[in-house]
Amino acid sequence: MARTIGRLTALKVEKIKEPGMYADGGGLYLRVTEESTKNWVYRFMLNGRPRWMGMGPLHTIGLADARNRAAACRRQRHDGIDPIEARRAGRQRAHLDAAKAITFKECASRYIAAHRAGWRNAKHAAQWEATLATYAEPVIGALPVQAIDMTLVLKVIEPIWTTKPETAGRLRGRIESILDWARVRGYCEGENPARWRGHLDKVLPARSKVRKVEHHAALPYTALSSFLMGLRKHEGVAASALEFAILTAARTGETLGARWSEIDLLAKIWTIPAERMKAGRDHRVPLSARALSILGEMQAIRHADAGDAFVFPGGKKGKPLSNMAFLMLLRRMSRYDLTAHGFRSSFRDWAAECMNFPAEVAEMALAHTVGSKVEAAYRRGDLFEKRRRLMVAWGTYCASPAKSPQSNVTPLRARMTRRLGPEG
Repeated sequence: MARTIGRLTALKVEKIKEPGMYADGGGLYLRVTEESTKNWVYRFMLNGRPRWMGMGPLHTIGLADARNRAAACRRQRHDGIDPIEARRAGRQRAHLDAAKAITFKECASRYIAAHRAGWRNAKHAAQWEATLATYAEPVIGALPVQAIDMTLVLKVIEPIWTTKPETAGRLRGRIESILDWARVRGYCEGENPARWRGHLDKVLPARSKVRKVEHHAALPYTALSSFLMGLRKHEGVAASALEFAILTAARTGETLGARWSEIDLLAKIWTIPAERMKAGRDHRVPLSARALSILGEMQAIRHADAGDAFVFPGGKKGKPLSNMAFLMLLRRMSRYDLTAHGFRSSFRDWAAECMNFPAEVAEMALAHTVGSKVEAAYRRGDLFEKRRRLMVAWGTYCASPAKSPQSNVTPLRARMTRRLGPEG
């Protein structure tokens, strides 16, 4: 009776030259290619279809070793296991074991490097690095990402969850993003331990319930004229820049980073490029008469060879004002109760209470995203002409002299005299 297993011999394997498949039995074959290379393959049936599994080249895997491997595969098939899938799972486990040497800190660095080009500015990357270095790295930085679980994540964020909820929320989101990146890259597996919904939200209170959101200190719009009168008594670039920011309802960074190439004095438009905008798209700002006057003052101190210089230059050549310029100016004015960003709220309150423009006009003036994505897709324009009328009215309001609180009060005696006449 012919043998069904062990048909080949070491000598025969050595002498075979013709291309083809040579069965040893039990699903094991020696495959000889046209290029005379020899390798082992194992054939088995799965769901009625044949599958071929490479077992390695002859020069590395000898006949005896190939038979042992084929026997192991047959045992797996007997137990209902797919040898190919089992080998793939084994390789994945080996890869994960090797990846355990990759620490959270290294993954964080690689994540930031991979996403740096997509972030608007270097400041965003610096914020990521600073937050992680301060809070996460001392706890989990040196640990392999595969070892990080919910207990370790809580150890990072729980100490600041109630005292610094905004920072803690950003930190949790950044850890989640890094661990998601590591999982996709194959450095860890399983559920993300930093996930909020359906996970950490079961053990931590919502940030909205921990501490009320503290808005930027804002000046009531009725007190704005008095404030601006005091501001105009201060000389210097910072005072002019702050007034310009108020008149244009712009953010601090947008104002400090303004360049002359963005200003069209003839059209009375300031176009802030997308890379400097929070929403990531160009924003056109209509310029009122007073805003244009401030730009004229800045042109007077502009050097002829300055090129595309900053509109509001700082103390160092080629540099804008410091991010702290407005804060320090407000401190010099003894207005510790105010922030530069709060004047945007003053503008929004004035627009809502004193003007009849639709709400979306004021929102677009603040460069806020208006409506849903569907609504934005249909609204192609930026309501510029309506915004121009709004900003002109705002500029007029800001330039108006402050009204005395007693200006509308008529003395009782004078009112009675007018009513009854002099003979009264």
